[in-house]
Amino acid sequence: MRNKGIWNLQPAQDLKLHHVGFVVSSIQDCAESFAMGLGATWDGKIVFDPLQKVRVTFLQGRSSADPLIELVEPGELKSPVSRFLKGGGGLHHLCYEVEDLESHLEFCKSVGTIILRPPVPAAFFDGRHIAWAMTKKRLLLEFLEYAHRAEMASRAQSRPGRAG
Repeated sequence: MRNKGIWNLQPAQDLKLHHVGFVVSSIQDCAESFAMGLGATWDGKIVFDPLQKVRVTFLQGRSSADPLIELVEPGELKSPVSRFLKGGGGLHHLCYEVEDLESHLEFCKSVGTIILRPPVPAAFFDGRHIAWAMTKKRLLLEFLEYAHRAEMASRAQSRPGRAG
């Protein structure tokens, strides 16, 4: 019999598609042509994320309301995307922004989504937390906490007299 609390879990009401991730062998070699083909812009910024062992960059569509396109390249030999790249690379994941990351992950677990990586700070997003999950149908999802939530947590941790 299921725990009654599980039935009360709901998906986040504020889910917003933030970006679509695409794995490539070299950001430097393909970003400009990728951007041209999409009518997007690229600022040339590439960031190494040591926790994820990848380099990433983002392309912005014509409208600022468009989800971003993330290009991801392995940052070292044991990068989590290296194996995916050996299979040809390509479309890798969808990333959604969410207000309450922990609550949304609880909802995901309640519907059978496997949490692959619990929340960790992301280099590109100024330390905002991200988490990775895989649906029953093998859709890889990344969840990114909204910026203002991360800022509130950071301020709370830096208050004088606060333990921890």
